Amino acid sequence: MLLVGLTGGLGAGKSTVARMLADRGAILVDADELARQALEPGSGAYRQVTDLFGDEVVTASGELDRAAIAATVFSDPERRRALESIVHPEVFRMLAETVEARRGTDDIIVFDAPLIVETGFHDACDVVVVVTALEEERVARATRERRMTADQARARIGAQIGDPEREAVADVVIRNDGDVAQLEARVDDLWEQLRAGSD
Repeated sequence: MLLVGLTGGLGAGKSTVARMLADRGAILVDADELARQALEPGSGAYRQVTDLFGDEVVTASGELDRAAIAATVFSDPERRRALESIVHPEVFRMLAETVEARRGTDDIIVFDAPLIVETGFHDACDVVVVVTALEEERVARATRERRMTADQARARIGAQIGDPEREAVADVVIRNDGDVAQLEARVDDLWEQLRAGSD
């Protein structure tokens, strides 16, 4: 079994690379999906988050308003750290369950997560893959695909660590400044490397 940490900043194309790897046979574990599961109404983490942010982050249906929470934490580093201290342990616990179930196989598990480097989790990965792109391209993608304004995208990018810090711990860097065909070719090369490493 090979545990691959896949990361990159907002709009770099990390999720696109993750889907391409899943298409090639990787077992994809999405940190955002695990975070959603961890924060389901009634969970301990849900109660901690509502204690931290108050009822204004709860929708009429009782779910957490992720957009409202994001808007708050990206302008308040202290509250962001508090949120991460609640969510990250649950995400890593659920990832560990998947990893343990696959141990002893030749499976390639791709953990798609934006904060692998910031949390220090890169040390637990067999291979760290960082997806990068020029900032203007990242802003354009965020405004096109996530309905963010350019200012919101730049603020989010500014709140994240930079590509040089990510690349410093990367085993593989995928540059995503070209078209989809170029990215597919780079992912093909990566997949061959990962297949060789999982044998």
